[in-house]
Formats: sequence, C-alpha cells, structure tokens
Amino acid sequence: MRTESRAEDRAERRAEHAEDRAERRAERANDTRAFPAATAAGAAGTAGRDDRPIHATRDEAYVDDTVVDEVPTRETVVAREKEQFGGIKIGSAFFGWLAATGMAVLLTALVAAAGTAVGLATNTNVGEAVNQASQNQSVGIAGIIALLVILFVSYYCGGYVAGRMARFNGARQGLMVWIWALIASIVVAVLALTAGSQYNVLANLNSFPRIPVNEGDLTATSIIAAVVVAIVALIGAMLGGLAGMRFHRRVDRAGFTPVDTVEER
Repeated sequence: MRTESRAEDRAERRAEHAEDRAERRAERANDTRAFPAATAAGAAGTAGRDDRPIHATRDEAYVDDTVVDEVPTRETVVAREKEQFGGIKIGSAFFGWLAATGMAVLLTALVAAAGTAVGLATNTNVGEAVNQASQNQSVGIAGIIALLVILFVSYYCGGYVAGRMARFNGARQGLMVWIWALIASIVVAVLALTAGSQYNVLANLNSFPRIPVNEGDLTATSIIAAVVVAIVALIGAMLGGLAGMRFHRRVDRAGFTPVDTVEER
C-alpha cells in the first residue's frame, strides 16, 4: 500500500510540474509588455521588434564644425593695402615735382615761341604780367590766362606722376608735390638773398613761370597774383594725384572680375 501511495504522489507532483511549466510558457507567449505583437495582417516576421523612434537629445544633435575660409572682397583687400602702404610718399611727390617743373618749362617755351602770351617772356614774372594787363587789357589778360593754364597742366602732370607712383591717397600726393614746389621756391629765394642773384635758378630759367618772391618790391597786385597762381597749381596737383591713383583702382577691379568681362584698356 505504501509503495502504491508513493507512486501516486510522484505522479501527482509530475503532473503539477507539467502544468506549471505549461502555464509559464503560456504567460511568456502572451506577455506584450516588452515586445508587442504584430497587430495587422501582413505583419508576419515583425513580431518582437521595437519600432519606436529614438530621439536624440540636444547634446547629441549634429553640429557642423567645418571651418569655411572667408572670401576677401575687393574693398577689403584695397582697405588692407591702403592701411599698410597708404600715406604721403615724399619720394613719389619729389619726382612728381620734377615732372611738373619740366612740363612747365616745356609749355612756357612753346607758348613764348608762338608769341601768344605776352607776360611770359624773358624775365617777366606774375606781377609784371598783371601790370601789363592793366595797361593793355587784351594782351595782358591773355598772358595771365596762358600762365595759369600752363601751371595747371604742369602740376596736374606732376600730381599724376606722384599719384601713379604712390598708388594710394592721390590728393595727398598732389599736395606734397605742391609743397615740394614751395620748398624749392623758398630755398632759391634764400640763396638769392644770401649768396647773390646768380643763385636765383628760377630767374635764370627765362621760360619758367615763377612766383615773385624776393624779386624787388612786392605790390598788392603781385601778391594777389602770386596767391592765385599758387592756388591754381595746388588744385592741378591734387586733381592729377587723384587721376593717377584711379589707374590702380582699375587694376584692382580687374583682379576681382571674371576674365571674360574685363575690358582691355
């Protein structure tokens, strides 16, 4: 009897274990908390896959840290070059003054040879030209106009040379050309006073129109005429400096313009 009861107990325990295992398998098969089952027809093979999107946090977002070089423009390049190489260039202005002096001598000789400008003849200065204008109005005024035109053209050429050589600040280069002319006039006048009239180089250049400084008694008329001459020469030199500088601006524009659109100059 004991043997039979033990056998029955073992059979009952085996049956209970089998039922427990079956229940656990059924629970695992029906568990949808971690892996939800496919919900529609045609979703075979996708059961157990987590299709929920993953959102990146702000710290994990993509950041483009590529360094892009700044493309320089014509204005920035010219401004940087002007900052480094701008300003008055004394050497360029000196050669501009030499060009103005040579052009004045050449033009005065041509006008005197043509006989159209009385008052620009040998040893005739600005004051004398003005006095001639008061005595013979038509001829004197023509001489003054010719003198002013010669000075304007001459110093325009001198300013152009200085502005073309210096590249930047054309008006300042023209001003420095005019200052060189003023310095030369002062030096020659001092030499004429201290060493004698033989050192008055401007007077010896009979064709050169000059400001009457320390050449006898100055009258109010000659002083006014000298001021007008100085102003005309200054304006011509500054305009010439600006014109000479413009050439380099055209070169700069050509360097930043496509080849097929650059005009040949």
